[in-house]
Amino acid sequence: MEAPPLERKLVAILAADVAGYSRMMHQDEDATLAILTTHRTIIDDLITAGRGQISGTAGDSVLAEFASVVDAVHCAVAIQQALHKANANLPPERRMRLRIGINIGDVLVKDGTIFGDGVNVASRLESLAEPGSICITRGVRDHIRDRGDYEFDDLGEHSVKNIARPVRAFRILFDPDGTTELREIPGPPEPSLSSGVAADLSQDAIELEFWQSVQASGEADEYGAYLERYPDGIFAPLARDRLAKPETLERPPAPPEGSAVELAFWDTVKDSDNPAMFRAYLEQFPAGTFKTLADIRLAEIDDAHEDSIG
Repeated sequence: MEAPPLERKLVAILAADVAGYSRMMHQDEDATLAILTTHRTIIDDLITAGRGQISGTAGDSVLAEFASVVDAVHCAVAIQQALHKANANLPPERRMRLRIGINIGDVLVKDGTIFGDGVNVASRLESLAEPGSICITRGVRDHIRDRGDYEFDDLGEHSVKNIARPVRAFRILFDPDGTTELREIPGPPEPSLSSGVAADLSQDAIELEFWQSVQASGEADEYGAYLERYPDGIFAPLARDRLAKPETLERPPAPPEGSAVELAFWDTVKDSDNPAMFRAYLEQFPAGTFKTLADIRLAEIDDAHEDSIG
């Protein structure tokens, strides 16, 4: 049968990867993966908020498309500003900085992934970018320069791999400590870190993301990395129990997307026959939604234990 023709479309292409990622992995795999997980959550959420669509990911790289050049540029700046703030709380050797390239071009689409020279140019621009910066083509610059949102540094023409013609590159100048508001932000607005309560909520969300990543791996090293970062964390009793009993280190089903901390905790313990798991839940959530179920499971486990020794 003749293959159907590939779809073509004109889009703004954002290509990004982490500068020095291989070096960071060589120095400390666990910490690097943990930081990448947190940073990827920020990146993915901002791409969605900026009306973009992720087309591909591989390790530390991200490829996304936008119907609007303005949306792509605003999103890239928002990502760099958000990661700049996230890195501020990390030691210098753990700071993970992104390089971003943006091009506008005609692309081929297959199985939701984009291909073609337009993508290749965006990738080459990303490799030209300094860590924490954004490189764009002349076409992207021409689309946004009259808006007055940004200034540009002309980097001149560059011969790039597998592209016949030279590419004129520009660096976007922006305030890394600023905040770029995207046109559509799904869900509730991001909490202000000036509020202690909001900061606690933000940290809970980061810890929950970390814990879900640890659960998905099912590896002892991942539980150790969690305890190193959150020695008094909300899931610390579960992590210690899993490490104390290697036979429990099996990959559990991932909690539903968007679940709260308590639900994620309960999903972890609900099928266990270990009373310590349910006591840990009741200690963290003494008036929790699943308190009655936890009490019932504890009673069942205790009865079963008494029967076995009776």
